[in-house]
Amino acid sequence: MKIDRVDHFVLTVASIDETCKFYSDVLGMDVVEFAGGRKALGFGSQKINLHQRGNEFEPKSLHPTPGSADFCLISAKPIDMVLAHLSSRGVVVEEGPVSRTGAAGPIKSVYIRDPDDNLIEISEYI
Repeated sequence: MKIDRVDHFVLTVASIDETCKFYSDVLGMDVVEFAGGRKALGFGSQKINLHQRGNEFEPKSLHPTPGSADFCLISAKPIDMVLAHLSSRGVVVEEGPVSRTGAAGPIKSVYIRDPDDNLIEISEYI
């Protein structure tokens, strides 16, 4: 077997509505409804499925917990534009810009937190 790419991953959240608002307003993701009213956040050819804490879809991770995620997203815009956008939305940058290494080489990254305090790294390839 050889894995090709990530299709989706799941975030367990305290509030699906707050999460959808943040990811759509701040990160420009599309809120997608599927499978009888479930919500996801679409971007590129991937999505993030959302599970409401205490009402997770089965099967689920062994210990689903809001705020336990740490992931990196690649921006279609330069980091300077990302910083200006985050500032215009009142989003605090926890760290950055800093140099890091992505899956395909060097990246420049900034770190923010979502409403559940998940750590989101937003990057551009250098």
